[in-house]
Amino acid sequence: MSLWEALAVLAAGLGAGTINTIVGSGTLITFPVLLAVGLPPVTANISNSLGLVPGSLSGAIGYRRELAGQRPRIIRFGIFALIGGLAGAVLLLALPSDAFDAIVPALIAVALVLVIAQPRLAAALRTRRTRKGTTPHPDGSIALLIGLMLASVYGGYFGAAQGVIYLSLMGLLLNEDLQRINALKNVLVLLVNGVAVLFFLFVATFDWTAVALIAVGSAAGGQIGARIGRRLPPVVLRATIVAVGVVAIVQLLR
Repeated sequence: MSLWEALAVLAAGLGAGTINTIVGSGTLITFPVLLAVGLPPVTANISNSLGLVPGSLSGAIGYRRELAGQRPRIIRFGIFALIGGLAGAVLLLALPSDAFDAIVPALIAVALVLVIAQPRLAAALRTRRTRKGTTPHPDGSIALLIGLMLASVYGGYFGAAQGVIYLSLMGLLLNEDLQRINALKNVLVLLVNGVAVLFFLFVATFDWTAVALIAVGSAAGGQIGARIGRRLPPVVLRATIVAVGVVAIVQLLR
C-alpha cells in the first residue's frame, strides 16, 4: 500500500466512524476504498469489520450520556445482537456474495419508509394500545427482538446501512427519544462487529495495515460523530438517516 493509498484508507476510516455514529452506513465509505487499493472483497470486508470496532466503541462512549438508564435494554437487545452477528459472520464465509445482493437494497428501502413514517406509526400504535388497555414493554417486544436479531445477521454479514435498520425498528417499537435510540444503536453495532471479528480471527485472513488505518480513523470519527449527532434535532436527524439510506441503496444497486 502506497502512502497516498494509506492516507485514503485513513480518511475513509475517519468518515466512516463519523457517519456510523450519527446514522450508520460507514461501510459504504471504507469498503469501496479497500477494494480500490487492491484488497480482495472478502478480505476487505473482514478487515473493515475489525477496523470499525474502535469507531463503534468511540461512538458509544461519546453517547454515554444518552445511554444512562438503558442497561436493561442493552442486555436484552445485546443478547439477540450477538446471536445474529455471529450467525451473519458464519454466513459470510459459507455463502456466495450474491446471496444477499438482491434483498439488501429492499431491506434498506423498507427501513427508510419506517423512519419517515415512524412518528405517525408510533402514534397510531400508542392509540391502539390505549384503546385495548395494554402497555408496551419498556425494553422492547418480541417482534422488536426478532427484528434486531435479523438485522444483526445482516450486520455480521456485511453491515452497510445496518444502523438505519436498527434506528427504524427501535424508533417504531420503542417509546423513546431518537437520540437515546441512536446511542443504543451504537452499542448494538459495536457488539455485532465485535462478535463477528472474534469469529473471523480464528478462520479468516486480515490485512493488518488496512485494519490499523481504519481503526485510527474510525476512533477519531466516532468522537466527531457523537458531537455532531447529539446536536441534531429529531427532524434533522431523521432527514440525515433518510439521505444516507438513499445513498446506500444507490451504491448497492450499482
